[in-house]
Amino acid sequence: MSNETFITVIGRLVGDPELRYTQGGAGVANFTVASNARTFDKNTNEWKNKTATFWRCAAWNQGEKQRLGENVADALKKGDSVIVRGEVETREWEDKEGNKRSVIELRVDTIGKDLRWHQPAAGAGFSNTAQPAGFSPSTAQTDPWATSTASTGNNSPGWGNGPDSEPPF
Repeated sequence: MSNETFITVIGRLVGDPELRYTQGGAGVANFTVASNARTFDKNTNEWKNKTATFWRCAAWNQGEKQRLGENVADALKKGDSVIVRGEVETREWEDKEGNKRSVIELRVDTIGKDLRWHQPAAGAGFSNTAQPAGFSPSTAQTDPWATSTASTGNNSPGWGNGPDSEPPF
């Protein structure tokens, strides 16, 4: 395995992945990711978009247990922000008129949603102000880990009970 060129692309799906199967039964999801870099213009104090690059991608199933193509088709949709890692390949074929054609595409090794820009679905129960499960103001009063150094008068780190004391459990 030499001379492979692996890259990572961060962008958005421009359409829903299309799942198809070869005559041999191998599943592949084809999709396109648009990636456009931004630069900050100090003169205008604004962000400016550069020209978008469109990456054709192919995610193949790998045997019986690894269903990458099917998982991509099932989990992703148009507009999703993704991070894709794969090998750059040149694929060649002959069209119906007999012309030789080629395309550069990314053979996907791994892919995932980019959660930096993710917006939860309406009614999903997420909010920016949500408290951890089981948290309430009354819980904080009985939580031995919540003992502050101010209340014990001790400036040592840890449980607020001094460096030689046992943890409160």
